[in-house]
Amino acid sequence: MNIVNKLTVRHLKENKRRTLVTIIGVIISVAMLTAVATLGFSFFDLMKRQTIADSGEWHVLYKNVNKEQLQKIKNDNETEAAVISKDLGYASLKGGQNTNKPYLFIKAYNSQGFKKFPIELSKGRLPKTANEVVISEAIASDAKAEYKIGEHVTLDAGERFVKGSDNPLDQSKSLRMENGKVTETLKGKTTRHYTVVGYIKRPIWEPTWAPGYTVISYVDETIIEANDQVNVAVILKKVNNSLFAHAENIAKKNKIESVQFNYDLLHYYGISNKPGVRSTILPLSVIIIGVIMIGSVSLIYNAFAISVSERSRHLGMLASVGATKSQKRNSVFFEGMIIGLISIPAGIICGLAGIGITFRFINSLIQGALGITERLTMIITPLSLLIACAVSMLTIFVSTYLPAVRASKITAIDAIRQTIDVKLTGKTVKTSKFVRKLFGIEAEIGLKNLKRNKRRYHATVFSLVISIVLFLVVSFFTSNLKESLKLSQDGVNYDIQVSNNYGKLADQSIQTIANLHDVTEYSIVNELTVNAWIEETSIARELKEIVNKDKSRLKDGKYPYNITINTLNDSNLKAYAKAVGADYKQLTDPKHLAAIVIDTNYYKDMETEKYVETKAIHTKPGQSIGLTYTDGGSEKEVNLKKVKIAALTDQYPMGIFSEVVGGLNIISSKQVMDQLINDKMKDEIYTYLFLKSSNPMKTQQEIEEMKDHNLHVENMYQYRKQNEQKVMLMSVFSYGFIALISVISIANIFNTISTGISLRKREFAMLKSVGITPKGFNKMMNYESIFYGMKALIFGIPISFAVMYLIYRSMMNKFSYGFIFPWMSIIYVIAAVFVIVISAMLNSSAKIKKENIIEALKQENI
Repeated sequence: MNIVNKLTVRHLKENKRRTLVTIIGVIISVAMLTAVATLGFSFFDLMKRQTIADSGEWHVLYKNVNKEQLQKIKNDNETEAAVISKDLGYASLKGGQNTNKPYLFIKAYNSQGFKKFPIELSKGRLPKTANEVVISEAIASDAKAEYKIGEHVTLDAGERFVKGSDNPLDQSKSLRMENGKVTETLKGKTTRHYTVVGYIKRPIWEPTWAPGYTVISYVDETIIEANDQVNVAVILKKVNNSLFAHAENIAKKNKIESVQFNYDLLHYYGISNKPGVRSTILPLSVIIIGVIMIGSVSLIYNAFAISVSERSRHLGMLASVGATKSQKRNSVFFEGMIIGLISIPAGIICGLAGIGITFRFINSLIQGALGITERLTMIITPLSLLIACAVSMLTIFVSTYLPAVRASKITAIDAIRQTIDVKLTGKTVKTSKFVRKLFGIEAEIGLKNLKRNKRRYHATVFSLVISIVLFLVVSFFTSNLKESLKLSQDGVNYDIQVSNNYGKLADQSIQTIANLHDVTEYSIVNELTVNAWIEETSIARELKEIVNKDKSRLKDGKYPYNITINTLNDSNLKAYAKAVGADYKQLTDPKHLAAIVIDTNYYKDMETEKYVETKAIHTKPGQSIGLTYTDGGSEKEVNLKKVKIAALTDQYPMGIFSEVVGGLNIISSKQVMDQLINDKMKDEIYTYLFLKSSNPMKTQQEIEEMKDHNLHVENMYQYRKQNEQKVMLMSVFSYGFIALISVISIANIFNTISTGISLRKREFAMLKSVGITPKGFNKMMNYESIFYGMKALIFGIPISFAVMYLIYRSMMNKFSYGFIFPWMSIIYVIAAVFVIVISAMLNSSAKIKKENIIEALKQENI
């Protein structure tokens, strides 16, 4: 170790407080990087395991594969395991009492399928031959049909077809009924003989509205005939972006017609072949990493910048005895290396410990609130540690580079005269007379001090600006994630939908169902579809683009809209009107027809695969919409009465879904609907009952046990809960990240200000020696705080807007919605900046007040 490095180590030891503050700052920064990297890997691991638990482990699916093609897939170098499955069709369930599920759906897997797919055995054993089956427990509990283990059953299995259609229906399509009668048939039946060998729990991947109960058999790949067709789900050895081209190449080479990918699982590997997803994830990742790095650099840079400022005399002394520029520069790099060697391991340990403790506390909360079966476990990978180390070393280097360059330029004369930090020219420290008149001499002294100590002033302002940018950007990012997630969901806000195959629900049936024990909330919606001609100036932006290309779509300058009139029951309408700011009395006045218009639509553009939020119509409350109706018999367009817009809103009541572009939802009362329709239109009104229940499965069973064959029940509970889980999970991690950033930002500000104040002990001692009072000293510190806060906000808010806009633009590759201006976050930031700065100033200056004036004037180190 050369003499310069020895002196650097000695200086670090003598300035214990400054060294400790710097080390703590770097530890906090490294801990943040480690925690974020570990959190990211752990979160994606959780979602991988949960997706596998829900829908099985597979990456690529080849459909309708023959024996020769199967061997080519299995022999491929990239194939680790192959799950063979076959849909054997539907068979009538004898003795079943659930009219909406009259079938058994028979599916066969090989032994790998039982391992890789979520098939949970509850009693007995799994099939070992093609003549054995396990059946769903729901057959006994729901359909009241009994099958015993060891029982032999004969099933005639075929495919479901709607009369007049050649396209078979699968489990995702509910039972087709019309006027209370089943309108589908089973074709191509094959008689199969089975022995029941066990029971399984109802598979998660069986939709609640599926018409068939799951029955699982075994497919023996060794006896598959040449012309048999099976589905092959492949688990790959390496999961990367090349798998898409590789799978499609295999399909093309072997003439396999259909290849599908498990996007739900691949998404959590960070893999997608969709340009919109890649062009969204990559810029967002760069921005997020950039934000974290900037925060880390600001935290460490300030410590080293203040260190060089405080060491200027020491460096000048080295210059006076012959130290070269490179030696002075390297002394700062050496200091950074020492601090890094201490701080990086400590920071990694603190980050892992912190995130581990966090996981322990929130795991039960997440499982209980979100209903997920997998636990969030801490995943420590070499890559996550390498990322934390590499980024930490890079940030330390970046943080020390400018101070090191500055240190190399310090001469002996500059150090003695102290002309590096303190600028004494009249022009530099000149302040406005307005400041002194308005705030007093204390404010002027404070402002002059900031101008004299520009480097410390800039370091503190930079720290504040970074804190502002971090908080606003992360808050904006979180709100945009929520908005994006809302767009990507289908907006299901109920558990069960009940309708009648004839269109209308009887009042007695509605009251009976609504009074069921577990029903917590219900809404009755009467729906009628009509039309309206909307002025070109008022139509949606997307429609204007279409109209500009094809003017023939207009008629007399108007565009045809599909209007869905929805009436709510009185209690729900009153609550909804209050929520959106509409007058309930106006909505129920039959003499002056008025309705609430939902002017915001959410939909997925099938061409671009973008999720879009758009204004369905550009209008104002008080204007009217002229409705029309096409008579089914004469095909003539009949003009209906005009409806006045009572209010515009983007809030959807329970059970009402967003329309596609060119469609509009309006919410009215029964009194208004009665005035709009004629006798012919009454038969075209459909009634729906939407329920929220504390036990949706039990409520569904109770409705089906009413033995009303005209009732159609759809249980959307699981789908709705899945959507809510995604929003909740995103919120937990997003707000956790905001909390982490907030703590780091506050620590950054306190570190910078307290260190800066400590370095000014001699200056404050001089002011006290010439007669400044404690009250005057406090006023000076308060005004300095105000100047810091104002300067930071002037720079921080515009920079935040620039970064937020970049995030917004990157999100627009996959989503389309308006820029969300974070007014509340800005208000919080403005208040927080002044509170934190004043608190840091008061905390630091309180310690200064206790200092002895003589000792402070003599002190060199902090």
